Amino acid sequence: MPDSISLLIADDHELVRLALQHALRPLADALDLFTADDAASTEAALAGRSLAGAPVQVALIDWGMPGVAGIAWFRTLIAANPATRVVVMSGAENPTTVRELLAAGAAGFIPKTDSAAVILQALRLVLAGGTYAPARLLSADAAVTSNREAGKDTLNPGIDALTGRQLDVLRLLAKGMPNKLIARELALSEGTIKVHLLAIFRTLNVNNRTEAVVAATAFLADSG
Repeated sequence: MPDSISLLIADDHELVRLALQHALRPLADALDLFTADDAASTEAALAGRSLAGAPVQVALIDWGMPGVAGIAWFRTLIAANPATRVVVMSGAENPTTVRELLAAGAAGFIPKTDSAAVILQALRLVLAGGTYAPARLLSADAAVTSNREAGKDTLNPGIDALTGRQLDVLRLLAKGMPNKLIARELALSEGTIKVHLLAIFRTLNVNNRTEAVVAATAFLADSG
């Protein structure tokens, strides 16, 4: 992760902005924070930074702010700020909207019901070049509805396929432990931990530790 990150938090509720500023401090040693409370101030903040030659790296924007006119507004904003990774937050979880946002170029979608830990990991993934959205919102609508009615976890369908030992490894991974400490905690060799991690990545359809941690953190927050 870079030592310095510029971040715009755009939300019309002051308490939400303050809470996010506090929760996201661990993103970098030097966090250059900007805030906005409606569509116009968001556009102005991003344009001002771009004109100054230092575009905002990540913009975390509320879907329901005053002046935000749905997908079309985000599509225009993203096109006007190609150097900024735009992540949308919302209290509503609509799979169709999420897929349309990602297709429009958004780098992620985070439900406001997610914990601070999940939001932090999601932004780390975005900063690393990835795209984040809960798996439950990327699957077919019918499957999402079916799983919710059955009371099943849908944050990552692959979670259910992990063995008990793999879940143990994943939980420790979510705590930020390196392989050596995970091996010591579970009384296993580092080689065995690496084998478990490879299996976890394959099962969850992720490419690295960061993506696995995002999946694990979301799962643990939902189940805990």
